[in-house]
Amino acid sequence: MNNILIVLLLVTLKVSAQSPKDREAILNVLEQQRQAWNKGDVEKYMQGYWKSDSLLFVGKNGPTYGWQKTLDNYKKGYPDKAAMGVLTFGIKKVEFLAKDKAFVLGSWHLQREKDEPKGYFTLLLKKINGLWKVIVDHSS
Repeated sequence: MNNILIVLLLVTLKVSAQSPKDREAILNVLEQQRQAWNKGDVEKYMQGYWKSDSLLFVGKNGPTYGWQKTLDNYKKGYPDKAAMGVLTFGIKKVEFLAKDKAFVLGSWHLQREKDEPKGYFTLLLKKINGLWKVIVDHSS
């Protein structure tokens, strides 16, 4: 009877634990976004986000709902490569909340000719059709 309990416990732990591949996939989404940003490609940067009207982006002007509206705001705020600068991230934490949901805490930094804005972000990612996508982004 004791062996059955141990096996059930191990199976439960295995199901709830995330593989290193999931963490790596999430970090890869962020790295692909960073590279796209640094090439001045906002459209490709947006591929890391959930393409849905339910996407939530919270920035200094408050909440924005929707992938297209978020893209439009990025294009308005960063109209050219000079405005976009060079982006770096500092990932502080990746925590799995469920099998298909993860929380990321990080910092961002833009190196531009005349200034260096920086701040922090929290992301909620969800595994959708086998791909990790940002469904909530709060950046400050």
